[in-house]
Amino acid sequence: MSRDRTAGLGTAVLVTGTVAGLLSAVGLAMAAEAEGKAPLRPLNATSHWLNGDFAGLDEGLNPRRTGVGFATNHAACLFWALPFTAWQRLHPAETAGALVRDGLVMAAIAAAVDYGATPKRFTPGWELVLSKAGMAGAYAALAVGFAAGASLDRRRLRP
Repeated sequence: MSRDRTAGLGTAVLVTGTVAGLLSAVGLAMAAEAEGKAPLRPLNATSHWLNGDFAGLDEGLNPRRTGVGFATNHAACLFWALPFTAWQRLHPAETAGALVRDGLVMAAIAAAVDYGATPKRFTPGWELVLSKAGMAGAYAALAVGFAAGASLDRRRLRP
């Protein structure tokens, strides 16, 4: 990447990853509620790497589970925002639809790695609470978050 394309990349990743993390957390809560489960259970389940699989049974706000789960989810979103943001800097989507498409591709890659290449202890843990359809909805929210975050970054870079 040339210097002008890497300028502010760290800030862009922070913005995009944070927006994606917040929207994925909302998507997780909505998916859980749609399945008749407490909205915090999927985020609590994300802490299973530290708290064990029973973390997904916790329905309430709990710093040890919800806090760790939220922080873990946010860190993962920041991780995935880096290649997404780098791709957008090299190959900017020209329309909102193309930006959402690129977000969906990144979310699909994240899902494939999360559940196909990652040891079970370090998966997002959503499978402990949600159906596959619910998990797909959460990844779709992540995709929209990538697109929304990239859109904010573009506005920030405009003169």
